Amino acid sequence: MTDRLYYEDSHLTEFPAVVTACEQEKDFWKVALDQTAFFPEGGGQAGDTGYLGDVEVFDTHEKNGEIWHYTRQPLEVGAEVKGVLDWEKRFSRMQQHSGEHIVSGLIHTRFGYDNVGFHLGEEEVTMDFNGPITKKELLEVETAANQVVFGNVPIQISYPSKEELAVLDYRSKIEIEGQVRIVTIPDIDVCACCAPHVNTTGEIGLIKLTNVQSHRGGVRVNLLAGDRALRDYREKESSVKAVSVLLSAKEAVVADAVERLKQENFRLTGQLMALSKTLIQNKAASVAEGTANPIFFEDNLDADTSREFVNLLSARCSGIACLFIGNDESGYRYIFGSKTEDTRPLCKALNGQFGGKGGGKPEMVQGSLSGTQEELMGAVETFLRS
Repeated sequence: MTDRLYYEDSHLTEFPAVVTACEQEKDFWKVALDQTAFFPEGGGQAGDTGYLGDVEVFDTHEKNGEIWHYTRQPLEVGAEVKGVLDWEKRFSRMQQHSGEHIVSGLIHTRFGYDNVGFHLGEEEVTMDFNGPITKKELLEVETAANQVVFGNVPIQISYPSKEELAVLDYRSKIEIEGQVRIVTIPDIDVCACCAPHVNTTGEIGLIKLTNVQSHRGGVRVNLLAGDRALRDYREKESSVKAVSVLLSAKEAVVADAVERLKQENFRLTGQLMALSKTLIQNKAASVAEGTANPIFFEDNLDADTSREFVNLLSARCSGIACLFIGNDESGYRYIFGSKTEDTRPLCKALNGQFGGKGGGKPEMVQGSLSGTQEELMGAVETFLRS
């Protein structure tokens, strides 16, 4: 049985060990040691990675009480090796996991909700609770959680007896057989957990709750802690600075500047739509009453304006009114309309000839295709003459 050094010292990064077993499985090997600081996957936390000598460990798992280090190369049984953890990854995971205990403990105390789902991903932590939490309440929990971090509270590990466990009020997601390991953050949380944690809450650095959304009758909360919270802050700060420069606005008022830009865009879009409407009305009016099969090519018209243009043409012309929107390089959207003809055969013919997609009702079809203006004009005229 492997001696679990991570329980003696969660901050141990290097250790000597002897290889006790090495078994091939598919395209990798499973290596067992007499002692290890590598934590195997469990308790919602992924297995550690690192090196055994020069051999990379890409994952660690526990099966039937044995801890197996997954490698791409075999190691000789009886060989002495130096184990080295990917400490940056391990420490980040401990920051996230300890942060999750703080938040889950606070929510359990304040609302009485249980943490019914926990995933410590490589990008963020998600926690599922069996009750509703508003964004305002989440902000209050985040503030309280960071007060615990700033208090640098010692995190305690204990192994209570069955008698002590029977009277201990603690959180647990599953039924546990054998010795139960309890992780306690005084006055905040008492929880059964097999994973390594930071020694004091101050090592977490910062807890940021980034989102809350409804999930299976309760809520899912997203968490970033420690290095991940810092990285998230830097990325968002960089974005705000970039937007600040683009808008010539101070960083603190970027949101106000964006809102003004948004309103100005709405105003200009409205003006453009009004001008486009006037343009198509004038173009339609310039077509003589009774003109057969008018064909128009436009660089850029929105969908509503395009349909209105075809309707105007159909009302004063005979045959099928054809409108293409786009250019030879990027392709065209099309709308065909008629008060008297079935537009679908023309749609089908052009789709087949120019690799298009689209359809509709007899009186109007729309879709997209690729081709040049000259090719499309010729194809339409040829079809309508046939």
